[in-house]
Amino acid sequence: MHSSPKQGFLVVLLLCSISLQSCGVVVRGIRSGVDKFRNSERFHQGRHGALTEQELGWARIAWAYFDANYNPETGLVNALDGVPTTSMWQVGDTLAALHVAFELDFLSRDQFDERISTLLSFLNTMPLFGGQLPNRYYHTKTEQMTNFRNEPQAVGWSAIDIGRLLIWLATIAERYPQYTEYIHKVILRWSFCDIVDDCGSLYAGNHIDDRLELVQEGRLGYEEYAAMGFRVWGFDTRRASLLEPYDRIPIYGVEVLHDGRDPRETGTFAPVVSLPFLLLGMEFNWDQVDDRSSRDSRHTDPLLANQADRVYQVQEERYLQEGIFTARTDHPLEGPPYFVYDSIFAAGYPWNTIADTGQEFPDAALVATRAVFPMWALYRRPYTATLLEVICPILDPRRGFYEGRRERTGGWETVLSATTNAMVLEALLYKQEGKLFQGTRKGHLQILLADEFRRPQRCYPADRERCAP
Repeated sequence: MHSSPKQGFLVVLLLCSISLQSCGVVVRGIRSGVDKFRNSERFHQGRHGALTEQELGWARIAWAYFDANYNPETGLVNALDGVPTTSMWQVGDTLAALHVAFELDFLSRDQFDERISTLLSFLNTMPLFGGQLPNRYYHTKTEQMTNFRNEPQAVGWSAIDIGRLLIWLATIAERYPQYTEYIHKVILRWSFCDIVDDCGSLYAGNHIDDRLELVQEGRLGYEEYAAMGFRVWGFDTRRASLLEPYDRIPIYGVEVLHDGRDPRETGTFAPVVSLPFLLLGMEFNWDQVDDRSSRDSRHTDPLLANQADRVYQVQEERYLQEGIFTARTDHPLEGPPYFVYDSIFAAGYPWNTIADTGQEFPDAALVATRAVFPMWALYRRPYTATLLEVICPILDPRRGFYEGRRERTGGWETVLSATTNAMVLEALLYKQEGKLFQGTRKGHLQILLADEFRRPQRCYPADRERCAP
């Protein structure tokens, strides 16, 4: 199979989201009343309240990406516009987008059911790497496992991508109980023996030269975000959830935490980027996973909340001191190297934009759409309102929001991606409803795992040894 240049470019990027209808109206009416109460000034520090017509218009444009890139054969959405490949991260994006579209009445109940059902059918039948876990990439039309060039190949799995999918599977199961059984059956297909150990470290699996190599995946930010996905399903992730080991770097008087491990020893750079901390804010309010509070002015994971605030504050401070609009995170590019980590701090320097090789690409720095909208939602500040003015024209009204504005020149980066448009949708729903993750729903999975005679031996939480101190 030969891949086009666009397909090849994409996947370099991929290396680096009850009833009867009448009852549903009642349920949504009750939820609306609860939302109005919890969205009062007393409970909120971010932006909140019903969406304006302009904001609804932005949401429709972001949803247009998922509509334009939908594959009805599989229920999958292309990770990049027009390129038929995806990862489990983008399946999480798709679940998030479907939830927002239904909540905002862009989809009827029947349309929502058709798309969710088709996607769950794929997840319940898709081939798994080694019969254990989702492969890194899949062809969105054929369901085949693929490599980063979108050629048929089983290449391993990503714990970070699977962690995001786990978050959104749990969110859909809680919000829409009619799908809970089928979501639980998705999880019951997987073996967790190699992806998470008894002490909660997460491992990617790479198939290299006919052998499986397990490597710790993720660094400060993404590792903690992915760990939440495993925690919502009952796994102990104490090691992956720790920010340590970290060092501090002062930038404009703000002490930013960064990964304390030497990339010469780990073989992996550890850039500090915005997106994982913003996701932890929108989806969990920087709370512990079992916290059901809707008050976003307090956080039961204060260390994560503090780091998220520092990552935001140092970017605002850069604007205040130097007049440079700053909203940095990892993102794709139209041309080489096709994906960069646009960082607050990386490889020893602040405001460093690097590829996964460590090579610097300063001209690739963006005011990133996927960072601006969540910042605007989470931080009700004049600066984020101004950032939104910088970004909101950068779109195709029929296909979604582009990646952002070039920091050095003001030009547009005209890649269209599922992740960026999912971030727009999540940010807008966060404004209307508050934190997006509302807990887990017990059902078929817990019943089966509680029965020691029927429980599949795939290293679920009930099968685990206690972590040694």
